[in-house]
This record gives sequence, C-alpha cells and structure tokens, in this order.
Amino acid sequence: MSSDNIWTHKGTFLLAAVGSAVGLGNLWRFPYLAGEHGGGAFLLVYVLCVFAVGIPILIAEIMLGRNSRRCPIMGMRFLTRCHRTSRAWETIGWLGGLSALLILSFYSVISGWALHYLGEMLTGSLRDADAAMLADNFANLIASPLKLTLYHTLFLAICAYIVARGVHRGLESALRILMPTLLVILLVVLFYAATSGDMAAASRFMLSFSLSELSLEGWLEAMGQSFFTLSLGMGAIMAYGAYMPSETSLTLTAFAIALIDTLVAVIAGLAIFALVFGAGLAADEGPGLMFVSLPLAFSVMPSGSLVGAIFFVLVLGAAISSAISLIEPVAAYLVERFDLSRVLAVALVSVLAWGLGLATVASFNVWAEASPVHDVFGRSAFAVLELVTHITLPLCGLLVALFAGWSLTQSESMKEMHTRSSWLRLWRFLVRFIAPTGVAFVFLRALPYVQGYWLPTIGACVLVGAFAAYRLMAEQHAASG
Repeated sequence: MSSDNIWTHKGTFLLAAVGSAVGLGNLWRFPYLAGEHGGGAFLLVYVLCVFAVGIPILIAEIMLGRNSRRCPIMGMRFLTRCHRTSRAWETIGWLGGLSALLILSFYSVISGWALHYLGEMLTGSLRDADAAMLADNFANLIASPLKLTLYHTLFLAICAYIVARGVHRGLESALRILMPTLLVILLVVLFYAATSGDMAAASRFMLSFSLSELSLEGWLEAMGQSFFTLSLGMGAIMAYGAYMPSETSLTLTAFAIALIDTLVAVIAGLAIFALVFGAGLAADEGPGLMFVSLPLAFSVMPSGSLVGAIFFVLVLGAAISSAISLIEPVAAYLVERFDLSRVLAVALVSVLAWGLGLATVASFNVWAEASPVHDVFGRSAFAVLELVTHITLPLCGLLVALFAGWSLTQSESMKEMHTRSSWLRLWRFLVRFIAPTGVAFVFLRALPYVQGYWLPTIGACVLVGAFAAYRLMAEQHAASG
C-alpha cells in the first residue's frame, strides 16, 4: 500500500474508528433500548459485553486490516494465501462489504430524518407544538416519498463528496473537524439538559443497577448493541485498519474507541432522558424517543428551538461520520480490484446504495400496506434489509474472531499487538471462545424461528461452537505439523 493511504497522524485512526462507531446507534438506538430495558441494568450488561465480546473482535478486525494493508475483500484473499487456509475465509470480506452496502442504503434514509428536524428547529416550526402535532409531523414525514427521497439523496451526496476526496483530503480532513466539533456539541447539549431538564431523574434511571428489572430480551439487546455499536462485521474497521500506522498500539486504540463510544452513548442518554423527564414524558417511547418525544421536550423549554437545532446538527454529524465508513470498504475494493478512479468507485457505491434506499423509502408509504417484498417475505423492504444485516453482521464478526483466534499464530498476533504476553493470552482466549459464543447468540437472535426456543438454541450453540473449535484446532495442528 502506498504511503498516501496511511493516516498522516497516529490519532487519526482513533478519530476514524470513533467516527464509524459513534452514530445513530449511540444517539438514537442506545437511549431507547435503555429506556425499554431498565436503564442502568441494561448499561451494566452492555459494558460487560463490550469488554468480553466487542473489544476482542475490534482488535481482531484492526489487526486483519493492518496486516493485509488492503480493503477487506482483497485483504482476506491475501491473508488466506499467506496462511494457507481455506479460501472460504474470504467470505469475511464479502459479508462485510455486503453488510456495509445494505446498511448504508437504509441508514441514509433514517439519517435524512435528522435533516428534516434540523430544518424544523431552525425555522421554529415546532415551537409550542403538542404531542399530537409532533406525532402528525413525523407521520407526514415518513408518509411523503418525495421528502424522504430528497433527504436521502442530500445525505448520501454529502457523504460521497467526503469519501471521493480521498484518504487525506477527504476522510482525514473531515474527521479532524467533525469529531471534536461533535464532542463539543454533545457537551453543550448535556449542559443545557442539566440546567433545563431533570438530570437527577435521568441519573437515577441510567445508573440504577437493578438486574432484576432486566429480562432475557434485555440481556440479548445489550449483547447485540455492544456488537453493533462498535461497527463490527461491516468491513469499516478493517478498511480503516489498513491505513493505520504500524507503530500504533492496537490494544490502547481499541480500548480508547470502546471507552469513547460508551461515554458518548451514556452522555447522550443522560442528556436525552434529562430533557424527556424534565418535560414530564415517558422514557420507554421506543424508536420515537428522538423524533417525537425529544422535539416535544425542546418545544416547551427555553431556547428549545436553538438547542434542538444544535442537537440535530450533532445527530447529522454523527450519522455522516458513520456513513462515510460504510462507503469506504466497498469503494476501496472497486479501486483495488478494477483499478477505477476513487471518484468513480464512490459514485458507483453511492448510486447503488441510493437505489436500494428507495425500497426503504417506499416501505414507509407506497409499500406500507402491500408490496412485492412483503408478498414474498411477509415484512416490509426496510424490515427485510435490517433483518439481513442483523444476520450478516454477527456472522461476519463470528468468522473474524475465529480466523484471528485460530489462523493467526501467537507470534503473529504478538507482532501486531506489541503487548504483554499476559494480555495476549487473555485476548486469544476471549477471541477464540467467549466472543464467538456471544456473537453466536446475536446471530441466532436475528433468526425469526429461534424466538421462543432459547433453551435448545443455547444447547445447539454450545455444541456447534465446541465442534467448530475442535475442527479448527485440528486444522491448525495439521498445518503446523
């Protein structure tokens, strides 16, 4: 790889990876999941899963990217040849690229909602609005294919422009401005929430660790969120890892990413719940928490329109930082494999994602009652795309953990990690056994027919995991012998 494709500064990879991880999952999904599953109990399980499942796989993805110095698809092809393993492991790269493209298609549509609410806040249209008006506003937004398509197009165009400018002039320059700015905005919103909302109630809710309030569904949601929040399994971290300087510490970087990502989620949750509780609203509003309950809270608070606009700038910026990481792995493959110009590669990826995104747009309105997708799968196009990625992402993460844990030798891992032998042994144990088991549950949970059959599913998962570990150890032993 050319030096033109290595991050200029060591800290840029941290910004890039944090930018990929910090998105709607932190500002939208984490708060409403915490609201639905007991607050602090959910947070406690989430943090434990981040350490036991998320960080080991995060290190593995960065390691594979930096070791290959290629995009995920070409990188896995290179690594399978170097380690003389089955070419089936190339599936990791293809699953990551597919997941990134599918997620980008509907992520862009959902992120476009932030553009709408930013405009509403700037114009003061929602000032003094009541709950019924805000519910109607949201319903009218998703019922309009024209509005959704417009916002979807604008959002993708912004992201494509950044990525098309290249690693240094595009990604690096944007992230150096975007991430510090978003942190400052988040702290401003937190300060406003502390002074204008009910921070005491938010703190009690977010930091009360009563595991009895957490159901099995809550445990599984926490485990799934700990995996998805770090952008694992979609090729983004592996692609960014390919640009990471060799002397940068994998362990410290991975822990820093996880820590910042978790702090952002907690701070966002505290700010959102302080505003929601301060307005006398419920915390368990589900996905409508950000787009109905929060605008309602802003509408009744002093300077609410201004702070609401600042908040949705934060949401939009976080969404952009994540979306550009979804474009990068697929665009990088087109550049490396077919020698396309970066601009053309990004344009092709963006147009394809835009076209797929129209199915998500239609699923909220013209295909809301019936559609060819619904006739075949029994659910909306958006639900099908989301379900597919909830299968491909953990499957890709599972394969990453197994490949890094069993195909890479201890000396190779030590060479990349530059760490103490005690931590290396712990990481290899986690990435070989604990992380794959946790991700297997995330994967199985996405399968509709598994619901309601968790006991036999757990038994099957343990048996399959034990058999897979035995076969992989036998393969590794034969290769070394």
